[in-house]
Amino acid sequence: MMRDIAIAAGLVSLAAGVAAFSAAPALAESEFPPAISVTGEASISVPPDLAEVDAGVATDGKTAREASEANNAAMTKVMQALKGANIDDKDIQTSRLSLQPQYAPNRPGSNVSGVNQITGYRASNRVTIKLHDVARVAGVIDTLVGAGANDVGNVNFMVEHASKLLDDAREKALADARRKAEIYAKAAGVALGSPLSISEGGGSFAPVFRAKMMMPAAAMAVAPPVAQGEETLSVSVSVTWAIKAGQ
Repeated sequence: MMRDIAIAAGLVSLAAGVAAFSAAPALAESEFPPAISVTGEASISVPPDLAEVDAGVATDGKTAREASEANNAAMTKVMQALKGANIDDKDIQTSRLSLQPQYAPNRPGSNVSGVNQITGYRASNRVTIKLHDVARVAGVIDTLVGAGANDVGNVNFMVEHASKLLDDAREKALADARRKAEIYAKAAGVALGSPLSISEGGGSFAPVFRAKMMMPAAAMAVAPPVAQGEETLSVSVSVTWAIKAGQ
C-alpha cells in the first residue's frame, strides 16, 4: 500500500514538472512580444560659425634666459596686435609654454663622452584664438604673422550651437526609422503599433576643413586664402516598434 502511494506521488510530481516546462515557452513569448527593430539616420550640413586659430612664437637663444626673454618680448607684440584687432581677452587662451635645450648633431667620432652637447635653448609660447566671425580667419592670421608669430598651427572650424541643429536631425532620424519599419511591416503583412524603445546612437560632427601652417613671418606677404567649407552633423536612432495584435 505504501509503495503504491509513493509511486502515485511520484507520477503527480512528474506531471507537475512537465506542465511547468510546457508553460515556460508561453511565458517567455509574453515577455518578448512581436516587434520590428530598425535604425534611422539623418544628417544636416551647415556652414560653421566658430573658428579657432592656434599660433605662437618660437625663439632661440644661447642661454635659457636669453631664449625666454626674447620669446616674452616677441609674444607681447603678438598679444598687443590681437587686442588691436579687437579680439576679446576671453577669446585668447595660452595653449602651450615650453623651454627646451637644443643639442649639437651627434656625428660618429665627434662625441667621445657619449653626452650630446647643448648648443642653446628654444622657448615657445602658443595661444588659441577663438573667432565668432569665421570671415576674419585670414585677416587674423595676417595680423599674427605681421606681429611676429612664426608658428601658425591648426585652423579649426566648428558649429557653436550644434545641439540646437541636432534637434532637427533627431526628428528626421526618427521619421527615417518609422519609414523603414513600415516597409518591413508591409512586406511581412503586419501593422506597426507603438514604439517600445527609442535609443539615440550618438551625434557626430565632421569638420570639412582643417589646416596646419608653420612658416616664418617673412614667408607670408599677404593673408592666405581660407576655405571654411561646411560642418556635417549626423544622428542615428534605434527604435523598436510593436506589431499590432490580430494583424
